[in-house]
Amino acid sequence: MALTNAQCRAARALLNWRQEDLVAHSKITKKTIADFERGVTRPHAQTIAQITAAFEAAGIEFLNSDQPGVRFTRKPRRTRSATSRRRS
Repeated sequence: MALTNAQCRAARALLNWRQEDLVAHSKITKKTIADFERGVTRPHAQTIAQITAAFEAAGIEFLNSDQPGVRFTRKPRRTRSATSRRRS
């Protein structure tokens, strides 16, 4: 899959993730993510795969038709801290 920088930004927006959140989930450096999203660099295939896997684990599906996009495939998994706060 050819993840675009716009799809990366859109997926983060759907999840309400900051770049730091994507760093935590993908194990990719913030500089690499920031440069990719700005269109300054094109990461290696393995880096794109790690970013994509992080988004897919959170419930994002990438659409690569004539107009690439992103959407939720399912509700994202709740983190333990989110469910703990709910019960309070």
